Amino acid sequence: MSPNQPPLYEAHLRAGADFTDFGGWEMPVSFDSIRAEHRAVREDVGLFDVSHMGQLLVDGPGAETLLHRLTPSDVRGVEPGEALYTCFLRSDGIIIDDIVVYDHPEKSEYVVVPNAGHDEQLLDRLREHADRWNLDAGIANRTAETGMIAVQGPEAIDRVDTAAEGRIDRLDPFTSMATKVGDVECLVARTGYTGEDGVEILFSAEEAKAIDRLFDDTTRCELGARDTLRLETGLLLSGQDFHPEDEPHDPFEAGIAFVVDFDGRDFVGRSALDQAKEGEIDEQLVGLRLDERAIARHGHQISADGDLIGRVTSGTMSPTLEVPIALGYVAPDFAAAGTDLAVSIRDRSVEATVVDTPFLESCGA
Repeated sequence: MSPNQPPLYEAHLRAGADFTDFGGWEMPVSFDSIRAEHRAVREDVGLFDVSHMGQLLVDGPGAETLLHRLTPSDVRGVEPGEALYTCFLRSDGIIIDDIVVYDHPEKSEYVVVPNAGHDEQLLDRLREHADRWNLDAGIANRTAETGMIAVQGPEAIDRVDTAAEGRIDRLDPFTSMATKVGDVECLVARTGYTGEDGVEILFSAEEAKAIDRLFDDTTRCELGARDTLRLETGLLLSGQDFHPEDEPHDPFEAGIAFVVDFDGRDFVGRSALDQAKEGEIDEQLVGLRLDERAIARHGHQISADGDLIGRVTSGTMSPTLEVPIALGYVAPDFAAAGTDLAVSIRDRSVEATVVDTPFLESCGA
């Protein structure tokens, strides 16, 4: 089966992109070089096509209750125009996928954005639980009909403001507005996945060419730079830093305990998380700085004094810090910042140190 193509595919092709299959989508992995695209976002502005992310619409009288009970976060506390980072959990507390929920600023609906390739799975989950709980909620998959770009970097807000009808600079982080960008009706949210300021813009896929023309002078960036940027910031990658089967973890182990709200509410996975909160976790996600110019990759073993105590889930050579960094799970006794460990890379042991994330702060950017 051929991968899906994003609405901006032809524009990427003309720009000379190298493509890869990502979550069932044929996505550009780079245009110029990963380092050049990375630098553009850290120092100026870059544009990412993130149309491969899912776009699920949930509306109706039962929409709020459905999302409130299917996620560990307080969806009822989200106001129109606000966005919420959270996740879907299994009944045993294991993360299925992390998501962003947007309460639309002008419509009585929620926009749920899961990771690439998870839209149909989570669509089924939402419908199944709406039926099980007898909730009146409309649930639709609009992924194929929606385009989404991320404009990120210290100059991103000014860049989008020049094209938008609304004042983008007045948006607070994790809020959104409905406004025209050029002549295109869009939902513009001050969110992103790079650690820099910026926005994500949702629009009808039919308007992709019009949106692309507005940002034709902006550096195009894609999956390679997106990965190095998010990793420097310590952000998780679904399917790699957690996976319900291959890398099963609850929010406490994965370092996103902040999404869990226990206050007077029930949700799928609550009983398991109650137990996890009271007991000791088996593993904990940590940041690692390697002491040699060797890159830790997914699956590389982490050891302490010769004993295996964990494994790497993500790693790269940081373009900003110019040192190798990684995320990985270790036994809790070895999770404190400053702990000396080692990573097995190509049959040799490379010394590493546990550091706090974001790496940009702990490693001196």
